[in-house]
Amino acid sequence: MALHVRGVLLPDDEVRDIWLVGDRVTFEPVPGAETIADGGFVLPGLIDAHCHIGIARGGAPITSLDQARDLARVDRDAGVLAIRDAGSPYPYPELDDDPELPRLARAGRHVAPPKRYLRDIGVEVGAAEVAATVTEQARAGNGWVKLVGDWIDRGVGDLAPAWDAATMTAAVEAAHAAGVRAAVHTFSESAVEIMVRAGVDSVEHGTGLSLDLIDEMARRGTALVPTMINIQTFGGIADQARAKFPGYADHMLALRDRFPEVVRSAYEAGVPIYVGTDAGGGIDHGLAAEEMLLLHERAGMPAVDVLAAASWGARDWLGFPGLVEGGLADLVVYAEDPRVDLRVVRTPSRIVLRGRPIR
Repeated sequence: MALHVRGVLLPDDEVRDIWLVGDRVTFEPVPGAETIADGGFVLPGLIDAHCHIGIARGGAPITSLDQARDLARVDRDAGVLAIRDAGSPYPYPELDDDPELPRLARAGRHVAPPKRYLRDIGVEVGAAEVAATVTEQARAGNGWVKLVGDWIDRGVGDLAPAWDAATMTAAVEAAHAAGVRAAVHTFSESAVEIMVRAGVDSVEHGTGLSLDLIDEMARRGTALVPTMINIQTFGGIADQARAKFPGYADHMLALRDRFPEVVRSAYEAGVPIYVGTDAGGGIDHGLAAEEMLLLHERAGMPAVDVLAAASWGARDWLGFPGLVEGGLADLVVYAEDPRVDLRVVRTPSRIVLRGRPIR
């Protein structure tokens, strides 16, 4: 049966009638459609652009499709109707078209340096194998590759790039040659500079960004997914590391403390910013609303631009059409205007995924 929704459609800011026929949107009236929402504010379904449904709480790889389904449902029930999984140690292509789950843009496994990343999560390779591994992981995903650009180097006692600049540049080139986009994890100043200038498509976290690099990202159209919820955990990371690596601990705290201003500077420079929680491992699923509030309250992004970063803008970026004629039948409805009080995004009154009511 066709469904009918009426409300203030964002970002158009007009009261519109929307009909959902199967998994498609139309603005042409459909006789006999069931009205499931009349009033409120209607948005294209939310996106979590940095999420891991292949990593269980605590950081271990999941071991079954059912675990991935359970984690994805937590996000779905918070209004997240599409996910970019930024690296999974467990393959789950079977879930790409699961009608009960958010739409998926997936990377394969993280491509990481040997013995310098989370255990059992990435494919750990030396410099000579990076480009070939990127090509392999491009086939394992459905449009993305995830690179680990830096991590603590215990010999240095601080963050350091995963490989030399030539290798990291070749990794991005290999991803593009394979027809996929490359996302890079970076905390440090040095690694993010290498990767931005190498032409990476999205910077994940990006705590080491300088004003010059922000301008370069804006010029190139390189996206930033700040994962501010994740950056708030840096205090605990520093506490655990301080006894052995005091320089690293101090560095992590400094990166944390300056990060809201980094994100604000990126926003003001015109860098595309998208909402991602880094759920999986140390971050719970279902927290997209909290990430949105941090971008608004701590980084100073206006509410309407945060909504774009979590909804229509992010959907365009990932290739999931929103509430346009012929678009995908994913939407969330809020009783009050989230542009006026962004806290409304915590409590969607109606969720529709693939033309099927979830709430």
